[in-house]
Amino acid sequence: MVDKRDILRGNPIMVGLPAELVEILLSQCKIRRLKDGEFLYEQGEAGEAMYGVLEGRIRLSNSSPDGRELLVMLAERGDWIGEVSLFDGEPRSQDAYALGDTQVLVVARHQLDTLLDAQPRLYRYFLLMLCRKLRLALSYVESAALYSLSSRLAQRLLDLQQYYGSEEGDDINMHLPQEDLAKMLAVSRQAVSRELKRLEKAGLIALSYGKLRVLDREGLRAEAQ
Repeated sequence: MVDKRDILRGNPIMVGLPAELVEILLSQCKIRRLKDGEFLYEQGEAGEAMYGVLEGRIRLSNSSPDGRELLVMLAERGDWIGEVSLFDGEPRSQDAYALGDTQVLVVARHQLDTLLDAQPRLYRYFLLMLCRKLRLALSYVESAALYSLSSRLAQRLLDLQQYYGSEEGDDINMHLPQEDLAKMLAVSRQAVSRELKRLEKAGLIALSYGKLRVLDREGLRAEAQ
């Protein structure tokens, strides 16, 4: 299991927090266990906590009335989710459910409010985090409007490799079915499959079942541009 202190210290939300405040927050946190497929929260619910993934994975997605799914994120160990609703007071904008047996660290709204009321200077850490998320969201909107599928796929692979790359090399260290990639980009699986095979033939990536290895990052950057 990931050490809880590493979760708090290693995330952009918490970077720079004094050690004594990390200990105070940890003393109040709880651990929640989820079974495969169990919802952590659903779209439209009130946001009463934020969560750090200790074990397993959380799938965040939106669904249209006709059942189409947009995969927003696969949160792995060390990722934090659910903090936006704590700050804007709006309902959850996505569904979040467990993939496999999962454990999350729970920071309740009242705990965070108490901490920030006592230490208002800590707001700047959260402001930086929210700005990063806003920039990332805007970049995806821009890509969908202005760039081709090949460009968007190359950029998404680079993003995934940056956040989920293995220590040993350029493997994307997560189970990554083509169906999930397609849902991230809001296109068909067949379209993604054709593009992945083209990138593999060009020597930029290597494919195996549910796995992907980046062979040429510079080549992918050229595709993304």
